[in-house]
Amino acid sequence: MIETHSGAAHPPKSALMLEGVKKAFGATEVIRGVDWSIRQGECHVLIGPNGAGKSTLFHLMSGRYLVSSGTIHLNDIDVTHFGANRISRSGLGRSFQTANLFGRMTVFENARVSALRAAGHGPSFLSILRRGGPADIRALEILDEVGLLDKRNEPAALLSYADQRALEIALALAGNQKVLLFDEPTAGMNKHETHNVIELLLRLREADSSRTMVIIEHDMDVVFELADRISVLVYGEIIACDTPAQVRANRAVQEAYLGTPAGAAQAAVQSQRH
Repeated sequence: MIETHSGAAHPPKSALMLEGVKKAFGATEVIRGVDWSIRQGECHVLIGPNGAGKSTLFHLMSGRYLVSSGTIHLNDIDVTHFGANRISRSGLGRSFQTANLFGRMTVFENARVSALRAAGHGPSFLSILRRGGPADIRALEILDEVGLLDKRNEPAALLSYADQRALEIALALAGNQKVLLFDEPTAGMNKHETHNVIELLLRLREADSSRTMVIIEHDMDVVFELADRISVLVYGEIIACDTPAQVRANRAVQEAYLGTPAGAAQAAVQSQRH
């Protein structure tokens, strides 16, 4: 397992632990034996070239896909064979690469539906549960936390792109999950919008230091501003997992990002095994 420790007598507890995780679609193996540990309370950024398997790895951790082999533990619970809803109720929330909202519903109604889902209910419960109940209270709490409380009555489709992404982040918080997966939260944003998302993620960390964030990100300025540690996925394998400074200096990472031929990048992967 590629891992670094601070030298403390007892290594930090893992929020997520992957051991020997593989995922194949037919004859095509996309994730090729990932061993990966995410520490509780850290902001861990996953980077890698396009097609490396980053979103697939997120789908495996969140239960959207089932592993072909290997195990996944969430806060010491074996969730390898759990579906997405059960994993969410076990403490993991996530946002997606593209907005996954009910456009005709208000911001508040989107948040309420997500709070209901976190409690194990479907959207059909929206109209029959009394107003002012736990789902409503939680919806208002998460909207306030991400700065959208004053837009709670606006249709989600009319929000700016940046506010839609903020709402996505709010929905990931709906069940008070402590492990959060964010798939490219700044994708498609201008510099000002990106800054606002960074500030939002930093505020979320400050508000609850027990939260663990795992983020897929391509913008390296964002990566180095947010990350406690960075992992690099190349051809379905983690080739580096370390502090930003160490990852920046890693030759295999430099080769992967400088566009060396596939054979050289694959050789870099192989070199990490021996």
